[in-house]
Amino acid sequence: MAENLMVSPYLIIGGLCVISVVLVLVVVQLRSQNSALFEKVEGIQGNLQNIANVQIATGERLQSITESHVSGQLSLANTLEQRLEQVSLRMNSSLSETASKTAESLGKINTRLSVIDSAQKNITDLSGQVLTLQDVLANKQARGAFGEIQLNDIVKSALPPSAYEFQVTLSNGKRADCLLRLEDPPGPMVIDAKFPLEGFAAYRDAKTDAEKSSARREFANAVAKHVKDISAKYIVPGETADSALMFLPSEAVYAELHASFVEVVKRSYAARVWIVSPTTMMATLNTIRAVLKDVKMREQAGVIQVEVGKMMEDVRRLQKRVANLQTHYSQVGKDLSEINTSTDKIVGRADKIEAVNLEDETVAPHQSGAAHDVRRKPERGLPLQ
Repeated sequence: MAENLMVSPYLIIGGLCVISVVLVLVVVQLRSQNSALFEKVEGIQGNLQNIANVQIATGERLQSITESHVSGQLSLANTLEQRLEQVSLRMNSSLSETASKTAESLGKINTRLSVIDSAQKNITDLSGQVLTLQDVLANKQARGAFGEIQLNDIVKSALPPSAYEFQVTLSNGKRADCLLRLEDPPGPMVIDAKFPLEGFAAYRDAKTDAEKSSARREFANAVAKHVKDISAKYIVPGETADSALMFLPSEAVYAELHASFVEVVKRSYAARVWIVSPTTMMATLNTIRAVLKDVKMREQAGVIQVEVGKMMEDVRRLQKRVANLQTHYSQVGKDLSEINTSTDKIVGRADKIEAVNLEDETVAPHQSGAAHDVRRKPERGLPLQ
């Protein structure tokens, strides 16, 4: 292995010779190319000088361009800064206005939400009241009390307190829900506020034809029985009117009764029991109020006639006294006229007396006796009255 790695000296010497020859050839080649290379170098140096001159001019231009660019950049920066400041102010103003409007809108929304909450609460309360009303109407005694309360409100709003009375016990021991105190005729009239609503609810909730027929028959019988009971309990000859009122607290039941149960309504007419709803009850009470007003006016008309008769007597008496006073005034006028006549005569006589006195003052002393005789001579004329 070591023997294989050893190189022959001759081989080394041969290699060195080859290398020397190559180097000589290279030097010769380089020398031949040196002149051309120098020429190229001189051309390159000239080109480099030109390039340097161009670079200097380019540098100056670049410096000018740079300065112009820097100035433009500064101006642009200032302009952009001003624009950004204006945009910022506008944005701030717009944001402030938007925030104000947003706050105002939110305030309105909160107010409306409060109103909605209040309405929702009212709806909830109303729903509870409707459920309570359903419970009231489901209970017969509570429904009767509800009808009485509604009847009381209607009667109190339509009639004066002297025209009605609630919970009145009749001579037969029956207690009436309300008694209208009317003049005879027709006389006191009873209003009953109870009604068999169970049969109507069954008739309304019936699904099949058989259920509807059965519920219809039961409801008609219940109403007919109630009409009969009212006629027997609350129409008392000699004490009440010959008719009574059956009050229905529901317009829907009243309408359905008159639309679908005509025979039952005719039975109520025959029994002289008039079925009324809240609306027709108000109309009936207004008519009764007009009748009461007419009766009251007739009563007052009698009082007015009596008072007018008394007033006419006073007028006649006054007329007689005025005539007497006129007579007295006529007599006084006559007396005054006579007094004026007597006064004129007295004044005339006084004037004549005064004239006689003046003549006496101008008479001579030796004629004084004659003058004295003249004064004593009586004046002829009318006597003093």
